[in-house]
Amino acid sequence: MITETEEVQSALVTAARQWPGQTPTQLLYRLINEGQQTLRCDVEHRRQVIAANAGALSGTYEPGYLDRLRQEWPQ
Repeated sequence: MITETEEVQSALVTAARQWPGQTPTQLLYRLINEGQQTLRCDVEHRRQVIAANAGALSGTYEPGYLDRLRQEWPQ
């Protein structure tokens, strides 16, 4: 059961513009499916970006750089 808050009502109005002639239940179903697809695509896109950039900065800093940097920090 979903309580029809202002946010839910607003989402239904927006959905009705996108998919006219459907019942509120059908609109909620479509909104949920669209949201799930969007989230899946976002996760996949982030994974692709990470994979594409993995190792891009390899060799940028010489060995021991981080240890030397930490020695400069106050205790």
